[in-house]
Amino acid sequence: MSISKNQLKVITSLSQKKYREKHGLFIAEGVKVVEELLQFSLKVMQLFALDGYDLEGYEDVVTRISEAELKKISKLKSPNKVVGLFKIPDEQQLQHKGFILALDEINDPGNLGTIIRLCDWFGVQQLVCSKNTVDCYNQKVVQASMGSLTRVSIKYLDLEAYLNSTKTPIYIADMQGSNVYSSQLPEEAILVMGNEANGISDAVRAIVQNKISIPRFGDTQETESLNVATATAILLSEFKRR
Repeated sequence: MSISKNQLKVITSLSQKKYREKHGLFIAEGVKVVEELLQFSLKVMQLFALDGYDLEGYEDVVTRISEAELKKISKLKSPNKVVGLFKIPDEQQLQHKGFILALDEINDPGNLGTIIRLCDWFGVQQLVCSKNTVDCYNQKVVQASMGSLTRVSIKYLDLEAYLNSTKTPIYIADMQGSNVYSSQLPEEAILVMGNEANGISDAVRAIVQNKISIPRFGDTQETESLNVATATAILLSEFKRR
């Protein structure tokens, strides 16, 4: 058995958000990511795998393909045994309680994928994204999230309207903010992280009064800023350890 022209067309199209939405599907590849998604009972529509890779229990949705065919559908530099087509799950209802991480125009898929993993690591169950944040089912995001996509509830919405409507304390990461290590941080809060190049948007900044920063300890104080995923890791650690 080999991959059909129609299957190849669909898989190729899923690199674009509009076709992911049209088909209700996203791509995951590599043994680690695919097995994580299968373990958490995400609906799998089709698996394309090399001979010799065991997919016991999924034989009815497996298409065995050659290494040459795998290279055609893979986005990885070194294709890794299996590519899966998964159904995009229904978006979950946002729970207005607990600790929530919000993202304001995060553009880089690798950053979003890493942030999803961080949410999973630190037990942040809800991730709120502005509508112009990169799609969480972008293939690079899926790869970077390494299966954590199944364990974090992600909701895209009008971030400004959402923040205006909540009574939960809101914090933004800001270089001019209070030192996070000496700040009193509540257990229930919304932490907003901003765009890689421009930081928090003016519209969101106008809503928020609580600003926190990660101090620089280097002697030269020349480093302009931290990568957004790195900064998110530090701030989540501080919120959660309190």
